[in-house]
Formats: sequence, structure tokens, C-alpha cells
Amino acid sequence: MRVPRLLLYSCALVALLPVPCSGAVLLRVPLRQGPPSQPAGPRGPSSSARTRRGASAVKFVNMIDNLRGKSGQGYYIEMAVGTPPQKLNILVDTGSSNFAVSAASHPFLHRYYHRSLSSSYRDLGRSVYVPYTQGRWEGELGTDLLSIPHGLNVSLRANIAAITQSDRFFINGSNWEGILGLAYAEIARPDETLEPFFDSLLRQTSVPDVFSLQLCGAGFTQNYSWHTIKDCVGSSQIIGGIDPSLYVGELWYTPIRREWYYEVIIVRIEVNGQDLNMDCKEYNYDKSIVDSGTTNLRLPRKVFQAAVKAIEAASSTEQFPSGFWLGEQLVCWQAGSTPWHIFPVISLYLMSENTNQSFRISILPQVLHSAIRLASHTNTSAKMCKVRCL
Repeated sequence: MRVPRLLLYSCALVALLPVPCSGAVLLRVPLRQGPPSQPAGPRGPSSSARTRRGASAVKFVNMIDNLRGKSGQGYYIEMAVGTPPQKLNILVDTGSSNFAVSAASHPFLHRYYHRSLSSSYRDLGRSVYVPYTQGRWEGELGTDLLSIPHGLNVSLRANIAAITQSDRFFINGSNWEGILGLAYAEIARPDETLEPFFDSLLRQTSVPDVFSLQLCGAGFTQNYSWHTIKDCVGSSQIIGGIDPSLYVGELWYTPIRREWYYEVIIVRIEVNGQDLNMDCKEYNYDKSIVDSGTTNLRLPRKVFQAAVKAIEAASSTEQFPSGFWLGEQLVCWQAGSTPWHIFPVISLYLMSENTNQSFRISILPQVLHSAIRLASHTNTSAKMCKVRCL
């Protein structure tokens, strides 16, 4: 039985609880073994997982702190593309399966991939169009040699899309020039016959079929400062396993329901400990996915409306404009006085490997809401403002 490919080191609060939902959807989910490393939740890994762990010679030390990012703009890793290598910053995205880089000038970018300067580039003579929840791009398919300077000490040939046109895809000031889709081949464009980067890596090397992401940022400080808001934050992508130095306690695993996106099952949502009391199917309509390419928490409309109503009720000690809850208006305080305590904690419950249990991920207000700095034109005053990020 295959081990799950993706592991996330959560920088949130985690607890184990009974599954509160008895919907039939839970009974049809196949279980997956824990990854080849540390103990898996309440029980250790199987003998097959331990054997695989012992056979791995992957070194993780060079991968620590190899991601950078900015609040609301995603996490990126440096990659070397072509011969001679052209270094580009690439968004790490578990919500798609194509590896694509800008191949033309763009007003938001300082550099882009020059296919004509790479002696190892091979044109596949195919075009590709990829739409996302926000934005889209189109380009031309080829292959080239790729490596990750702060990752594995290997070079491989992989499919690459040269982006020639895009709309609302690149973000001004984000500092990344491409996207590394890490999901499964089923959602690759133009179709599943286009091998994703991670599949090429597995086929051409002896790297185990697992990677892990530690995605932390400014939101985990109790008090924001201007420095933590505006500057890049560090995180890690570990290819081939997990690094025990990046987490404390035990790891918990949730089954991958289907290998296309990293689809999981949410069994319960709470606002300040109060259950929304909705059917499990409502939470997972039409799917629940783990997507590192966005910093937003997106909910189905019915669940969103219930969650916002509960958040409003839990924050009733303050009066907010109605547009704030729709992400249309800011709420501001003087710098250093943002009252996070008036906002509730949001808790998501994911199914554990044991279908009779779930574990809770608690999302703090500092993470749920984005803080931004507003300064007057005279630069004599500044305010800390928040916008809702559901």
C-alpha cells in the first residue's frame, strides 16, 4: 500500500478527538500508511515503512529554511532551469500539477526563463492553457534540465511550460516567476499524460514518494511588528521524507481520499469551540483540498455563511462594518494595539487514519485575518488594519 505523498508541519494547535460525524462518506475512504520516518500518531509506522526509511539516503540539512514568501502571496523555492542554469523563484503549489515558468517579459517580474539560451531545452510542439481559482496562463510545452539548489543534489529532465501569456496570475512584489505543481497527474494540463515534476523525480531517482512542507509566517507572532508584516518569512520543503527538527510532538495523518488534488475530509468545524452542526457532506462540497498555493481558507457558500454568522456572534463586543465580513472593508487600530482577543479561534477537524477519530487544527485570529500597515502621506502616523481572509 502506498504511503501518502504529502506531509504538512502545521504551525497551528492540534488535538485528537472522536469523529462527531457518522455520514457514510467516511466509510468509503481508503486508509494510507504513515510516511517512512517518525511515529504516526498513536501508533508507530509499519515494518514496510521502517524498511523504506532505512533504505533512504536522502539528506535533509540543505533543505531547511529553503522556502521564502510574503503574507498573502505564497511560498516559493529557488530552482535552476536549463543549461547553463537560469535561477528562478518558483511558487510551491500542491493545488495543481504543472511546472511552469514565465518565458516573456511581464511588468511584475524582474526576470524570466530564456528558452533560446538553454542548450538542453527540447520543444514538445504542444500548447497548454491552465486556469486557476484566481488567474490563468497559457504557454508552450517542452522539457529541460531542472535542479533545486537548496534541495536534492540531483538534476533531472522534466516537463516545463513556458508561459507566454497570463491574466491575474503573477503577483506584483511576490518575487516568484513560476509555479511548481506538486499534485497528481490526473489534474495535469492539457491531460494526465503530461508527467508532473514530482513523478519525473521519482522515476529518475531513488527518492522516496513523499515530501513535506513547513509553512509558517508572520501570523504566528502574538504581536505584529512592521518588520514581520512586510518582509519575507522562511519555511521548508523537505523532499523524500520529513525532518524531526521542524516539529514537536507526534505527527497525525489524514487519508488522501482521491489522488488528484490532495483531497481530504473535514468532519467538523467549530468557532470558539461551538460546533457549526452541519452535515459532513456540506463541509466537503464539492471537495476539500490541501492547497499550498493560496493563503486563504475557502469554504462552500453554505458553510461560509454559517461560519461568518458564528464569527460575527463571537466578535459581538466590537461593532464592525458589514463589508468587513465580506472582505470589502478594512478595520483599523493604532499600531501595536490590534485586539486579536476579540476574534474567535476557528477549528477544523480532519479524519484520522482511524475512521473513529479525528484531529483538530485550530486557526488563530492572527492567521485567519491579514494585517496590513497604512501610513499617512506625512508619515507621522500609522495604523494596523485587518481584512478578513476566509
